[in-house]
Amino acid sequence: MNLPYSLANKIRLSTLLVLILAFTSSSSGENTYEDTTYEFLKREYSLSKPYQGLGSSSSSHWEFMGNTMIMPENIRLTPDSQSRQGAVWSRIPCYLRDWELRLQFKIHGEGKKNLNGDGLAIWLTKERMQIGQVFGNTNFFTGLGVFIDTYPNDDKQHERTFPFISAMVGNGSVAYDHDRDGRSTDLGGCAAHVRNVEYDTFLLIRYMKNTLTVMTDIEGKQEWKDCLDIPGVRLPQGYYFGASSATGDLSDNHDLISFKLYELTVERSPEEEEEQQEITLPSVDYRVDPNGNTVVTITLHLFFFHNILQISPNVCILQHLLFS
Repeated sequence: MNLPYSLANKIRLSTLLVLILAFTSSSSGENTYEDTTYEFLKREYSLSKPYQGLGSSSSSHWEFMGNTMIMPENIRLTPDSQSRQGAVWSRIPCYLRDWELRLQFKIHGEGKKNLNGDGLAIWLTKERMQIGQVFGNTNFFTGLGVFIDTYPNDDKQHERTFPFISAMVGNGSVAYDHDRDGRSTDLGGCAAHVRNVEYDTFLLIRYMKNTLTVMTDIEGKQEWKDCLDIPGVRLPQGYYFGASSATGDLSDNHDLISFKLYELTVERSPEEEEEQQEITLPSVDYRVDPNGNTVVTITLHLFFFHNILQISPNVCILQHLLFS
């Protein structure tokens, strides 16, 4: 079928316009996941130059502690000196159900490779403003910790290259094992050559539909690379965002340049809405142990068996229910 020349041109032009519009909408950054997901910057949970929302005033959205210094170009959590700890914490609890955090940071110092430490951590926890031994924050934390670990404390393990990024979900009763670099409790991770580089380094942490995703942009190519993707992560609302760092016998400058939190608006089906229950304690359905094996986490609620199933919660019945 031969179309008139003018009509053929109109069809080609219309097709070209559709392609241009499709490309523009997918590249604008407003919608970077799927057609039903949108992001909105939440300024009250974000930090960027000139860091006006950070201070001791009651009107400030963020406050700092320890050896943290507010500088024109960055927030220096710890300087390149021994035995320093510093942190910044949001004053406002976060009630977002789906969110994405984009962090720009810089780790640098005079120490040679493997003669520097200790690292930087990003938090979403029930506790806040507590100095401790986990990258400058308290141990036995309740919530999420994402660690940029720059020094291998466990010198007997050689399967990881440091710096190494990992994540852990704590319920308040599980300790981060500093001497083993958190291997017994982390959810996995990736090597990240972020120290003493001349280009900008970024970390992305996304929590969407109970899936925790960590990505990096650390090669100066302005592109995200996968680091960690774990489904079945359940984090309560009302926790606090923070960032902390620590040095020991070895040290580095740990600089936070920007901390930008985006709310993700995600459409859910009626079934997904029904499945979304109130989460009161952080948990994860499974994790990968240091040997690459999947470890299933089972939480038992005796009142469930007793009240719902109308049975006595004795050991034999529990064994039958779980393993038959």
